[in-house]
Amino acid sequence: MSELDNRWSLPAGTSRTSAGRRLRTVSLKRLKVRENMLAYAFLAPSLLLFGVFMFYPLLRSVYLSLYSTDPAGRVASFVGLQNFTALFSSGLFLDGIRVTALFALLTVPAGMLLALVLAALTHNLLRGKRLFQFAFSLPMVLSVGSAAVIWKFLFHPSLGMLNYGLEMAGLAPVPWLTSPKWALFSISLMTVWMNLGFNYIVISSGMQGIPDDMYESAKIDGAGPVAMFRQITIPLLSPTLFFVMVVSIIGAFQSFGQINILTQGGPMDSTNVFVYSIYREAFVNFRFGTGSAQALLLFVVIMLLTLVQFKWVEKKVHYQ
Repeated sequence: MSELDNRWSLPAGTSRTSAGRRLRTVSLKRLKVRENMLAYAFLAPSLLLFGVFMFYPLLRSVYLSLYSTDPAGRVASFVGLQNFTALFSSGLFLDGIRVTALFALLTVPAGMLLALVLAALTHNLLRGKRLFQFAFSLPMVLSVGSAAVIWKFLFHPSLGMLNYGLEMAGLAPVPWLTSPKWALFSISLMTVWMNLGFNYIVISSGMQGIPDDMYESAKIDGAGPVAMFRQITIPLLSPTLFFVMVVSIIGAFQSFGQINILTQGGPMDSTNVFVYSIYREAFVNFRFGTGSAQALLLFVVIMLLTLVQFKWVEKKVHYQ
């Protein structure tokens, strides 16, 4: 028995047990610290990229939104919240949100419905299924710039294939990109086609995850194709549809490339969505303060929309 054990009047066996527990606790703590260091070492490249390309631009936007800039784009003076009040008083924020919301309404429901119909039609095909899947997924491999150039030729008022088809059908040609009434619809048409590949692949993959025995049981009970689609496919596909809807709405509010190439916000600002307005303020007019304030407001709008969808729309989602 040691002197320490005699001082505290503890049995020798109890002292050895406590020492063993302390050693195990220290070893576990060291092992945990080592695992955490290893995890952070693997995460370091991702954290570095996030810091450089996401967190720093966000903090820089917050900084610039509180300052005015000179015609060369350099920071001139501190103006506080004047950039935000100017956006609301000039109507620039409301006009941009109105055009962007209309653009989202034209693209998101149509894109999801078209992809859902095509996925349902090709889901049970026995022959040619791969060919249809390849054809419907093809727009996804094209860049926004390439797709916009292709549609720019299609929308051409005199040489475009769309107006040629209308003339062959005896209809009047349409000013696709030159009329304020048609320009946003034309951009939406091209965007629905461009997003079709992603929506089709995700929804088609969700359909393949539905068990076949549920359809077999429904057939035995006498259910028809429409009833099975409404009562089995749609409820079990709701998590996939919810994901596609959230991603599509965020993508609609961030659309820029096709608008920059096809219309540049015109005619008469009919296609001046919020992101293009940010680009024009910051990199054409060199008002980085106003552009940064718009970017922060867009961030808040997208975050609120996403929270609303997860708060209200997700309640309609059926998880197995």
